[in-house]
Parts: sequence; structure tokens; C-alpha cells
Amino acid sequence: MKLGHMSVPGDCDRISPILSHVGNKWAALTVLVLSEGPKRYNQLRREIETVSQRMLTVTLRGLERDGLVRREVFAERMPPQVEYSLTPLGETLVQPLFALCQWSAVNCDAIERNQADYDGPGRHARQAG
Repeated sequence: MKLGHMSVPGDCDRISPILSHVGNKWAALTVLVLSEGPKRYNQLRREIETVSQRMLTVTLRGLERDGLVRREVFAERMPPQVEYSLTPLGETLVQPLFALCQWSAVNCDAIERNQADYDGPGRHARQAG
């Protein structure tokens, strides 16, 4: 696949769903939190403060299905406990996600200014022209 002057290995039809999934804010935050080490479900809920229980469950299942997260049940504990951790494949995603977070932190003020300018007074007049 060719993107401007860059050549990206792979097929757009196959890459797009992966980018959509791992680029999802909940998936990205979950991977970054798990990069600190294994966590139980409630630990993840506390650390990703704004995620709903349902969305965290859906996100974890998707990441597990993709082979990025491992779900381990400790049946010998009472009550049984479930722990989530990154797989070796999931570990390879941490650095690119962290780089994207750093870029976002460095550029969030500029992006917010641009959004305010774009959404500001006169926006409808510019669209009509």
C-alpha cells in the first residue's frame, strides 16, 4: 500500500480494521495501563476512570481475541480471581502507543486552539463560500 511518498507493507483492507481497533481510545488506554504489569479487572476500572464496565469488558475481549491481552483465571483463590496481562504481541504495541500519547500531550494546546478557531465565529459564513 502506498501512502503519499511512504510505502506501508500490507493490504489496506486488512490493516484498516486493526488500526480502528487498536486506535480505539479504550483499547489504547487498556494496553498502556497493562504495560505497567498484570492487573485485575477492578484495578483496570479504577485506573481507566471514565470507562464503563461494559466497555471495558468489550475492550478486553477484543484485545484477547486479537492476541494482545492474556486472561488468566486463578481458580485456587477464593473467590477465583481473573488477571489480565499483555502478551508478547501486546508488548510490541506499547512503544507506538506511548509515542502517540507523547505527541498528543505536546500538541494538545495547538490542536485545541485550531479547533476553537475552526469552530469560532464566522465558521458558517466560511462554509457557505
